Amino acid sequence: MTVARGTPGSPPAANPQSFPLLGSDEPPPREVLRGDSLAPQLVICDHASARIPRALNQLGLPPEHRRSHIALDLGAGDLARALGERLNATTVLCNYSRLVVDCNRAISDASAFLEVSDGIPVPGNMRMSEEQKAQRVAAIHRPYHAAVRREQDRLLGIVEAPALISVHSFTRLLQGEDRRWDCGVLWDLDARIAAPLLDGLRSSGELLVGDNEPYSGRHKEDYSVDHHAEERRFPCAAVEVRQDLLGAPAAVERMADRLHAVLRPILDDPQLYTLRP
Repeated sequence: MTVARGTPGSPPAANPQSFPLLGSDEPPPREVLRGDSLAPQLVICDHASARIPRALNQLGLPPEHRRSHIALDLGAGDLARALGERLNATTVLCNYSRLVVDCNRAISDASAFLEVSDGIPVPGNMRMSEEQKAQRVAAIHRPYHAAVRREQDRLLGIVEAPALISVHSFTRLLQGEDRRWDCGVLWDLDARIAAPLLDGLRSSGELLVGDNEPYSGRHKEDYSVDHHAEERRFPCAAVEVRQDLLGAPAAVERMADRLHAVLRPILDDPQLYTLRP
C-alpha cells in the first residue's frame, strides 16, 4: 500500500504536455462494477492496476518492475472484485498504476509521484513539472475519486451513511523488513467495522491479523478512506492482505470467502449505516 518515497534524478525523456495522456483507445481511469446495486456498501481499490498510459513510455521501467509490487497492490484488484461480487456491492477500481499517480495520496503530497519506490528509481517521474503532475491528476486521480464520490452520493438515497471498504495488499519484504502478518485491518476514527472484523478474522486462529499493521489507518499520508468516509462520518475500514496469499485465483477466492463470511453479519446490521457521532 505505502512504499518509500524517493530522491531526484534525471528528467523524463518526453514532455507529456505535448500529447494527451490517455489515448482514445486506452481504458478509462476507473472501472465501476455493479453501478446500479442497492447494497449500502462501496468497495474500492486504489492500486488495482499496473497499467501505464502509452504516452508515458512505461515510465522508463523494465517489465519486471512494471509488474511488481511497486506498480500495484498485487492481487488486490482481483480480491476487491471477488469481495464486491459476494456482497453484491458497487465496486470502484483505479485502472492505472500508482506510479503514474497514487490515488491513495492527496495531490499535494510528494509521495503521490514517487521518484524511487522500494529502492527502484522511476525515471519517468524524475523532476516532473507541476504541469506534468496536473495532467496526471486530471486524467486519472480526479476521475477515479469523482467516481467513488458519485457512487457514494447515489447510495445516500438508500441509507444515511453508506459503508466504505478499501482493499489493499502488501509485499512481505519491504526495504529489508519482514512483515509477518497475513492480513491487517486499518482504521482510525471509526471502529464500527474494524473492531468486529478484527475479532472475526482472528477467531479461527489461522491468520495472523494486524490491528493497523503493517500500515496504520492513522497514517497522515493516506487519502481515500479519510477523504471519502472519515470526513463524511461514514462507517469504513481498510483491509490489507499479504500478496503471497493472493498469488493464484483459488487463493483470491479463499480470501474473499473469509472476508465475506466475517463482513456479512457486520454489514447486515442496519444500525451501521448512520453517521459517526
